[in-house]
Amino acid sequence: MLDIRLIREKTDEVRRGLEARGADPTVLDEILALDVKRRELVSEAEELKSSRNTVSKQIGVIKKQGGDTSELQAQMRAVGERISELDGESAGVEDKQRQLLLGLPNLPAPGVVPGGKEKNEVVSVFGEKPVFEGFEPKNHVDLCLSLGLIDYERGVKMGGNGFWLYKGDGAMLEWALLSYFINEHVKDGYTFVLPPHMLTYECGLTAGQFPKFEEDVYRISGDSFRFMLPTAETALINLFRDEILSESELPKRLFAYTPCYRREAGTYRASERGMIRGHQFNKVEMFGYTKPEDSGDMLKELITKACRLVEGLGLHYRLSKLAAGDCSASMATTYDVELWLPSMNEYKECSSVSNAMDYQARRGNIRFRRDATKKVEFLHTLNGSGLATSRLLPAIVEQFQQPDGAVRIPEVLRPYMGGKEFLGR
Repeated sequence: MLDIRLIREKTDEVRRGLEARGADPTVLDEILALDVKRRELVSEAEELKSSRNTVSKQIGVIKKQGGDTSELQAQMRAVGERISELDGESAGVEDKQRQLLLGLPNLPAPGVVPGGKEKNEVVSVFGEKPVFEGFEPKNHVDLCLSLGLIDYERGVKMGGNGFWLYKGDGAMLEWALLSYFINEHVKDGYTFVLPPHMLTYECGLTAGQFPKFEEDVYRISGDSFRFMLPTAETALINLFRDEILSESELPKRLFAYTPCYRREAGTYRASERGMIRGHQFNKVEMFGYTKPEDSGDMLKELITKACRLVEGLGLHYRLSKLAAGDCSASMATTYDVELWLPSMNEYKECSSVSNAMDYQARRGNIRFRRDATKKVEFLHTLNGSGLATSRLLPAIVEQFQQPDGAVRIPEVLRPYMGGKEFLGR
């Protein structure tokens, strides 16, 4: 959530930031009008409360002197009623202002260019596109079927469109990927978390997904609003909601493994078959809590870790810095790790690494206290996939396929596959 003081004091700067994202900045006028109204109501109420306190003291003195206070008491009852009216009205104005603030996206960080996907910038490339000599390469769907890795038909039979099931070596390869990621994060000193998969409305609000994207999650029917997490980020951002951490506790480096559940509303492109887009997939998520001055370094750390995991697999990929309009609503800056899918002739994201700065912390009231000054401030939060598997497995089978239809298993995964070097041999 954006700071109302920032909107009040730097309105033009905030307006330009929203425009860079392709968001409508005219809502700022309503927010500022509500802010003026709220402060006027609060000011009037405070003046009346001060006057009431003064008169109350006078009433006490008059009573001690045996005087008649009935008229003054009648006036104070009227003042009290007016104060209640003002408090109620200001609370209503404040709630309306808060709802509008919750609907605003984060502002782009310095250096993030305006515009949409067309303005994304490739900042680095690892490896080269695979060359298949002497044979026609297959797509990942056909490879997974021929190798018995995935059962698409029975996945659809059980869950409907957008679901699949891993079996045999496919299940082993999926679990090998997750084990590889987990072990690497543990080596780096990150704390492993296994959070609930069902979350409360407040979790989505703090993450910045609600209220705007309430319809994008799988809601659980019942008396209260609970939903299936779309990413472990939604859980990890809420670990310290409404808490004040000490400066010495920061930075916090966490990671979680969860399945992710997404409605993915809309039609799929014909090329997005198999596991490219689905309603349930596995992901290991990295998360950081830092002091404001340290979040830039943490962003670099998370990017490096995500890239190192893909490089460990030997996959060709590129790293792209997203333009403002392509960043998710909560994030000030985002870098995508994008895998090459030969059959699609394009790159597909397997990790997004982002800095939300203080946007999520404000929504969740997550703060820290400076050791030296005892000042309480909002901290910064960051997240990054480390990694999502649903596009890694297709990239592995496509990039490492062999002329005989087998697939070479990345060396780092072989210890989790019983030392096996190839799928299909």
